[in-house]
Amino acid sequence: VLLIGAACFVMFLAEGAMLDWGAVFLDEARGMDPARAGIGYVVFSLAMTGMRLAGDRLVAAAGRMRVVAGGAVLAAAGFALATLVASPAAALAGFALVGLGCANIVPVMFTLAGRQRAMPESLAIPAVTTLGYAGVLAGPALIGFLAHGTSLGFAFLCLAASVLAVAVTPTWLRRV
Repeated sequence: VLLIGAACFVMFLAEGAMLDWGAVFLDEARGMDPARAGIGYVVFSLAMTGMRLAGDRLVAAAGRMRVVAGGAVLAAAGFALATLVASPAAALAGFALVGLGCANIVPVMFTLAGRQRAMPESLAIPAVTTLGYAGVLAGPALIGFLAHGTSLGFAFLCLAASVLAVAVTPTWLRRV
């Protein structure tokens, strides 16, 4: 349950980063006009929404664990693209990849929380959701703290590494 919750924390942290830091990144690191920098969140949200709508079919076709691993790799690649290629267009493409990759990981994790047998479902679901939503609440502050000491690009790369770590969770969750 803790591993599922930790994966949710990281994925919600990624979503929170897009919400709270995406426009700042596009403005400060990619020179996008501040009046237009909010388009990054729109790109991320549209990609996530589209992929989430296709999620049930994707999970049925590929399987839960492949969706988690592949989505985490895709999201990490999106953060890397946005950060390492110095172009607003590449950053927007990276934001879209983050949205596509993140879209179905949390729903799969919530399903796994309901199916695990380590603790009653009535306790597991609230525990996992609390850990997950803590990522949205605390994550942007953590990213800001890290960015203040380094740079927002470095903080995004650290986030990419964290998201990439979620890709290995299926190794430990296969029994669920």
